[in-house]
Amino acid sequence: MHSVCVLGLGLIGGSVLRAVRSAGYPAWGATKSEGDRDAALADGYDVEASVEDALRRAADADALIVLAVPLTALEEVLRQIRALAPSCPLTDVVSVKGPVAEAVGRILPAVRYVGGHPMAGSTESGWAAGSAELFRGAPWVVTAEEETDLTRWAQVARLAIACGAHVIPATPEQHDATVARISHLPHLFAAVLAAVGAEGGPLAWSLAAGSFTDGTRVAGTRPELVRAMCEGNRAALLEALDEALGRLGAARGSLASTGGLAVTVDAGHEARRGFTATPQAGPAEVRIDLKDPNALDELLDLGTLGGRITSIEDDLAVGEERV
Repeated sequence: MHSVCVLGLGLIGGSVLRAVRSAGYPAWGATKSEGDRDAALADGYDVEASVEDALRRAADADALIVLAVPLTALEEVLRQIRALAPSCPLTDVVSVKGPVAEAVGRILPAVRYVGGHPMAGSTESGWAAGSAELFRGAPWVVTAEEETDLTRWAQVARLAIACGAHVIPATPEQHDATVARISHLPHLFAAVLAAVGAEGGPLAWSLAAGSFTDGTRVAGTRPELVRAMCEGNRAALLEALDEALGRLGAARGSLASTGGLAVTVDAGHEARRGFTATPQAGPAEVRIDLKDPNALDELLDLGTLGGRITSIEDDLAVGEERV
């Protein structure tokens, strides 16, 4: 079992360190946050005094480096890796994939990199908010492209599965376009909804119930984290935002002209039912030979159709396809 070096010990990075250690991986971390470092050490975790020390140790062990830093700090850390551990395999848990892949390709063009993003989290932040169980049952995107080494892809997929997640294969472009719709746009809507609600004053707060609190929950996330992920996915988010504004504009026009909202409300209701509906048939098992020349296409087809990988057995990816 290979070693793991986690850089960044906030909610996600701290949870990765906890989860991989629970799974039996030799693992250590590092962070620039003195508070997170002290808290992790107090909880009995192996934390180096600096990022540089952690990277030197990673180079000696050929450890898998997991980047769990904000997008705004990424380039600085990549330059440290280039100086101290350029031959180590590399993955990340950053919430956008295209900008990370671009930065890695520019700063570390020869690195063994496979992108990742666990779709789990909380409105809380920092080491204290993390848990070894955070990823249990969650989807974890592991990116694949034409040049991806599937041996390295499998290494990252095993890590995600060991953390309790199931793996969704996708290209960086697919990932970013999708999370713009189901993660980043909801964060923007939550911010707008909270601000509009606040304009109602004390009476609004006293009347707010489930629909408002559910809709604004993620507005409690630290603003700098929301800005980093949304601004980092600008192009894809603009496309999703344009579509949403078009639907809102149509709803306003209909309400103003006829007083009706049936088209908007019915479409949303049907879409929500589609998300929560149980498939009529159970999932079919999928087994993909990672040495097969068509393995990359098969992985990406599986992810596109909503399938998932639940285990890696030697060079065989085993998962489920919705039918």
